[in-house]
Amino acid sequence: MSQTDSFIEEVTEEVRRDRLFAMIKKWGWVAILVVLMIVGGAAYNEYRKSAIKAEAEGFGDVLLAGIDANDAGATLATVPTSNPQQAAIAGHLAAADALAAQNTDFGMDTLDKVVGTEGVPAVYAELAKLKRALALPPVTPVEERRAAFEALAAPGAPFQPLAEEQLALIAAETGKPEDAIAILQGLLDSAKITPGLQRRAAELIVALGGELANTQ
Repeated sequence: MSQTDSFIEEVTEEVRRDRLFAMIKKWGWVAILVVLMIVGGAAYNEYRKSAIKAEAEGFGDVLLAGIDANDAGATLATVPTSNPQQAAIAGHLAAADALAAQNTDFGMDTLDKVVGTEGVPAVYAELAKLKRALALPPVTPVEERRAAFEALAAPGAPFQPLAEEQLALIAAETGKPEDAIAILQGLLDSAKITPGLQRRAAELIVALGGELANTQ
């Protein structure tokens, strides 16, 4: 390589270096900002996860204390909550304790509050409706009980199979075994049926004098 070529190469390299330094001086703050955003975002994400975990653990401790209280139902119904899901969970526990203690009115009212809670996840509201329908006193008119379960047996409803089982029982109770068997056979044909419900439906069909046309 001649001296001229070597000189040209050195000059070219120097120019490249000067351009690089100029670019870093002009845009280096962007790279620093990106790094800070990444680090800050990761730190905030970890903080948020930690805060959510601490809140969940605190809520769990409050629920456990409420369950151990003398009047668990009343205590659980008044625990502080920070979102509709927590309110629904506390309400379900309060209602379960009240209904187990034969405090039906309080239990039903608590389930109604769960259903009426603004922003409550649909599955919690539907479960509250199912529990309420199951807790209706025996003296409740048959039509009222049937209507409650028919609303829960709509296609695609989360507790449709359980509601249909209750409708079959009501049909059998009111002297309509054929209707009950038809409902139960439909349950056996459903892809959403659980093993326990499948067994109960099959047993009831046989008890009502029907035949198991198509079991899963």
